[in-house]
Amino acid sequence: MDLEEVSDRIDITDLLTRYARAVDRKDWELYRTVFTPDAHIDYTSAGGVAAGLDEMCDWLDKSLAMFDSTQHLIANIDVSIDDDTAEVEAMFHNPLKLTDGSVWFTGGWYHHQLVRTADGWRSRKLTEESSWFHGVPT
Repeated sequence: MDLEEVSDRIDITDLLTRYARAVDRKDWELYRTVFTPDAHIDYTSAGGVAAGLDEMCDWLDKSLAMFDSTQHLIANIDVSIDDDTAEVEAMFHNPLKLTDGSVWFTGGWYHHQLVRTADGWRSRKLTEESSWFHGVPT
C-alpha cells in the first residue's frame, strides 16, 4: 500500500465519520458535503425512501424529528479503491432515543459508491442494508 492509498483510506474514513456526525446532529448542510449533487440515497431496507440529495434531506429532517438523539457507530470499513472511484462497505450500529425516552436499535451495512472530486471523496450512491432491529414498537 503506497502513501496515496493510505491517504485515500483516511479521507474515506473521515467521510464516513462526517456522514454519521451530520445525521446525528441533523445538520443537513454537513450531510450534503458527504455526497455528490446528483447522488442517489436508498434507505428502503429500514422502511425509508430512496431519493436524490435534496429530497433525502427533507425526508430525514421530518422523519428524524421523532428522535431526541441518535448515535451512528460505523465500523469494519472495507474499502476498494480503483483510481478515482471506490466501493465501501461499512457496518453500522444505531441506537435511536425517542422523545418518550424509549430506545430503538438497528444495525446493518452501508454500501457507498464513491468518486474523487475536486473537494475530495464524495458518495454518489448510498444503499443502506438493514440487518436487524430491536425495540421498535409494533
